[in-house]
Order: sequence, then C-alpha cells, then structure tokens
Amino acid sequence: MHDIIRELERRREAAYQGGGQKRIEAQHARGKLTARERLEILLDEGSFEEFDTFVEHRSTDFGMENTRVPGDGVVTGWGTINGRLVYLFVKDFTVFGGSLSAAHAQKIVKIQDMALRNGAPVIGVFDAGGARIQEGVDALAGYGEVFARNVLSSGVIPQISVIMGPCAGGDVYSPAMTDFIFMVRDTSYMFVTGPDVVKTVTNEVVSAEELGGAKVHTTKSSIADGAYENDVECLMQMRRLVDFLPSSNREPAPRWPTFQEIEGDDISLDTLVPPNPNKPYDMKELILKVADEGDFFEIQENFAKNIITGFGRIEGATVGFVANQPMVLAGVLDSDASRKAARFVRFCDCFNIPLVTFVDVPGFLPGTAQEYGGLIKHGAKLLFAFTEATVPKITCITRKAFGGAYDVMASKHMRADINYAWPTAQIAVMGAKGAVEIIFRADINDPAKIAERTKEYEDRFLNPFVAAQRGYIDEVIMPHGTRRRIARGLRSLRNKRVEMPWKKHDNIPL
Repeated sequence: MHDIIRELERRREAAYQGGGQKRIEAQHARGKLTARERLEILLDEGSFEEFDTFVEHRSTDFGMENTRVPGDGVVTGWGTINGRLVYLFVKDFTVFGGSLSAAHAQKIVKIQDMALRNGAPVIGVFDAGGARIQEGVDALAGYGEVFARNVLSSGVIPQISVIMGPCAGGDVYSPAMTDFIFMVRDTSYMFVTGPDVVKTVTNEVVSAEELGGAKVHTTKSSIADGAYENDVECLMQMRRLVDFLPSSNREPAPRWPTFQEIEGDDISLDTLVPPNPNKPYDMKELILKVADEGDFFEIQENFAKNIITGFGRIEGATVGFVANQPMVLAGVLDSDASRKAARFVRFCDCFNIPLVTFVDVPGFLPGTAQEYGGLIKHGAKLLFAFTEATVPKITCITRKAFGGAYDVMASKHMRADINYAWPTAQIAVMGAKGAVEIIFRADINDPAKIAERTKEYEDRFLNPFVAAQRGYIDEVIMPHGTRRRIARGLRSLRNKRVEMPWKKHDNIPL
C-alpha cells in the first residue's frame, strides 16, 4: 500500500510539474503564469477538483512514444467562483506548447459534456500553438468534437474563452463560438494562420501583434470582448463577469446584496442632457447612476464606441444595458454598432437577462462606406434581435430618436414592455432642419420663412408628447426618477411570459 501511495505521489508531482522547471521559468519570463497558477487565481481557494490528471497521448509517430507527459498539455476539472460551480479547461503551454492531441481533446470534451449535463458555465483558458502536427487527422477530429460541443452548448450554458498566449489554427474556432472572448495585452494573439504562413502565401510582412494581438481584436475585428494588462487582472475580471451570469438558461442570474436606495432621486440627471441638442454628453453617466453601486461590466468597450453594451444590476439582479453614446459619432447606428448590440441582446435573451435600453440616436450613419459594407443587413440584425427577445425590456429615450433608428432601439413596436421618455426627448422622422428643407423646398432660399417653419416643426414634433398621445411612449418621466421607475418596471415584469410561433429556429439576417 505504501508503495502505491508513493507511486501516486510521484505521478501527481510529475503532472503538476508540466513541462518541467525550465519551461515554467520560460513561461514566467514571457510575463505569463502557468496553467495551475492561473487556476489558483480564477477559482475559490481549495475548490478545484481535477479530472484526467494522468491522461497521456497515444501517438507513436515521429518519436512521440518517447515523450509522454501526464495531463498531455491541458488541465481540466471543476471548481467554484464565489461559491458557484464552473467547469474549466486550461491549456498548459509548457507541455508540447499546449498543442491539441486526440487525448487532449477528449479531456476537454469530457468537461464540456459534464457542464452541459449539470447546467454550469464552461471557462476555457487558451495558451497553445494549435493542433499537434504529429497526430495528423486525429488532432483535427479532436477539434471537431470540441467544436460540436460549443455549438450544442450555445444558449444553454455560458461559455467564456480567455486567451492568455498564442491561439492559432483550429484553436481559434472554439473561442469564436463561445459567448465571450477576453485577451491579455502584449502576450496573447489570435489568428487562423501565423505571420510566417501569411508571408509565404501573400508576401505580406506582419508581426504577431499586428496580425492578431489584443488591440486588433478589441478595436478592429470585434473578435474579443475586452483586454487586460496582465494575467492576474484578466482572471480577476473573469471572476467578476461570472458573478453577473446565470449558471444556465434554466436558472436565473444570481442576486447580490445592494445597499443603494431605489426610492431616492438623483437630481443631477435633470441636467445631464444639454440645452443645445447638438452638444454631446456621456451616456455612461446615466448607466452608472441607474446601476446598483455604479457597478457596470462593459462588453466590447473599445469597439463601436457609439453604442454601449454591458452588465449591471438593479435591486441586486443582473440586467443588460444597451445605450447610444452621444460622445462618439453623435450616437448614430452604423454596421459595427448594430452587430455589437445585436449579439449582446441575443446573449441576454438566451439567458433570461432583462434588457434596459437608453436611446439618443439621430439615425443610421449615411455614406457609401456603410451602404457597401451592408448597413441594411447589419442594422436589421439589431432590429431582429430586439424584436425576437422575450425577456423583460424597458426603454428610455433621453433625447433624439429619429427615423428608423427610433424603431430599431427597442421601441414599443419591437415589443418592448415599458417605454419611457424624458421631457427632453425628440421623436421624429428626422431633425427639424432636414425635415423643413424637404417639406418646404420652395422656401429654401428664404431664411426667414425657413426659420419660421423650423420653429413650427420643432414645436410640433421635437418633443415626446405626440408619441405619448398615441401610446408609443407609456409615460414621460423626470430624469431624476429614472432608476426608481426602471426598478419598479422590472419588478412588474418578473413573471413575464411570451408565446412564440413554433419554429425550428429563426433565420436572422447574418
């Protein structure tokens, strides 16, 4: 018995050492933590239960039978984050560069299956060089099995990918099908083909950072939802994100204690919107004053900044915020903003997270670049997402709501439950100047008449009362009571049920 126990300890120590001390030191020299160090930060202390510690690859080609390491380059198991169950797999770059073999893939698939059966989130930490070339098609088959589980789990359990090193080839497609992707600046990269292959095929010389670094994927491609300065900050933020999310689509999001009064008014909101309709203001100020304790986890903060998406809480319960940002492009909707918001809305709907929408939108961005880039279909994505969503939906128009963008931004016609407007709201087909120049084209050379007509148009349409008279706005509210009115509205919608026409699935305009 003692011999067996000593052998167990020896094997376990070998597994914990991964690729060995030299490779661990090389990992640290790159500014990165090891797989097990990452686990210690991500999970509650002492909560990790490891599976498949002693799994090894079964390849015998190219001398691989002489190089076997327990665990085979990925650490898998389950643990808790603030007491809530999560399943996870963490790639170990010190073992075969974290590359995926058939055995490595089977470890990941086992965790994915368990998470799906038990209704708990899956977190994948990626730091790897792609498929293990020595295994050929077996590695590709392993990827296929992982991809299939990503698809089956979509909309059932939250899936989070954390890129903490290189992520290339087949490894990028699994994160792409998960709900959220986060990266670490300067040490993580994502690309289908690396710089060397790019140079060979296209003659283009590009660095790994320029090709697929965190800056590229958070500002240009929108692949990543956020990036952080180092491993520790990234992992701590993942703990924070999990606190906002339900464990599955069968469970409500967790409720956390809040110490902020609901019934109190915030008088500062009465002066948030400037008297000049063309002057910008920061919509994040409104979100932070509505959310409990000003706690807001923003998604895709550095992409399509003309729209804001993210999670907050009201009365301790998670809500998804979507808001136009007048500080950037006057808050217009363009292709990027529409795609960004549509994906976020669909996530919230999948996991029964209520939606709160703040509207200040002068319309869709005009121009050939937008039209050639498919603005019509991209805008339709957001329209489709809001209309399809059956979760509680509360909308508040703070200032402009012009043209088709008024409809798209969770209007009453898109099946929003409660639609509020501030007294500063302007709901119309377009702004007064453009409207008058079209309606009174004959008077365009008479400045006095145009000024008179503009004033007439503003008085008639640039207010919330026409929409309120028709029931498109449920109530015109004072800005200082916004948090209170939204909280009460959400309470009234807790038992909302919506019957949808039977369908296999919808056909969103991709």
